Amino acid sequence: MSWFPAKDARIFCAAVNYAAHRDEMGRGETSAHPMLFLRTPASLVRAGEAIVKPKASDCLDYEGELALVIGRAGRHIPRERALDHVGGWTCFMDGSVRDWQRHTAQFTPGKNFDRSGSIGPALLSPAAFGDWRAHQLTTRVNGQVVQQTETALMLVDVETLVSYVSSFTELRPGDVIATGTCAGVGEKRTPPLYLFPGDVVEVEVSGLPLLRNPVIAEA
Repeated sequence: MSWFPAKDARIFCAAVNYAAHRDEMGRGETSAHPMLFLRTPASLVRAGEAIVKPKASDCLDYEGELALVIGRAGRHIPRERALDHVGGWTCFMDGSVRDWQRHTAQFTPGKNFDRSGSIGPALLSPAAFGDWRAHQLTTRVNGQVVQQTETALMLVDVETLVSYVSSFTELRPGDVIATGTCAGVGEKRTPPLYLFPGDVVEVEVSGLPLLRNPVIAEA
């Protein structure tokens, strides 16, 4: 069975964490601090399960990401010790309902439709994954490459993300930190490329098992 967060896991997501994505979204200069939002486990499905395009919108977008899972609890974790608290690595698809994401300045509605994103399929140990900077992130829709970047191009690195989150809450085993998506999102294509029933979205990080999900309509 594929790995999946527990119901009480916190899923911290970094936004606009690659310069090219920041630019395509018109976000201007990089903030002095990470931009973060939360997802709930109910907003995600396992690898192989169907992502649900909601009735309320035709603007379901893909966002492929690298995610880490906390293996050892910690609060006020020094940056130089942050990787000691990482228990594993996996792929993440931060499905985003764009029009609902922009109802207000807060991201929460557009990032938390039930079963709109995915995670998995398995955790790879830090020893097996190696240096997080030495990997390539690729997203495909129906076999077509739509996003691709080197993970080393993150604006806020993994060590800083772990340390920053632990400064306002104790990180617990099983918590997830998704490190942000790169340029190429569907909203910014001409014409826009949103996900619809029958589509298949894949997120691949070199060295990790492939995250693949079909898309269905909300019942």
